[in-house]
Amino acid sequence: MSNAQRWEEVFGPLEGGARMTLASTAPQPGASGSGDLKHSGGPWTSASGTAGELRTSAETSRSALGPGHEGVVTGGAGLAAVAALAGVCKSWEDRLTALRDECDSLQGALLTVAKEMGETDTGIKNSFAKVNGKPEGAR
Repeated sequence: MSNAQRWEEVFGPLEGGARMTLASTAPQPGASGSGDLKHSGGPWTSASGTAGELRTSAETSRSALGPGHEGVVTGGAGLAAVAALAGVCKSWEDRLTALRDECDSLQGALLTVAKEMGETDTGIKNSFAKVNGKPEGAR
């Protein structure tokens, strides 16, 4: 099933020649180009790596919170701020755990997109090569 067929399955047939475009692909006044969205595997792979790095950083920070607060309860016994600090510490642990988990999920999803985009690019390139009478993989 082609991408166009998938879109039509989701959104129904386009009426009156209407075409959906992303705002970010609209040509800017005075700019060259067709306004079509272009992609490559590089940004997706890079974004996946960044998500992985952020995941590691979030986990490192989260795991440092506990040892960083050791002795506060004993040393600050009787102070009202100790209970508030414990609540803030727990809140940050929860936030950093959620961030770590989200980045873990994003890392895998972005790698999947990079792989699929690369396969799409290769498939399109090969289909043009066939039309031009060139063997697959030839330039």
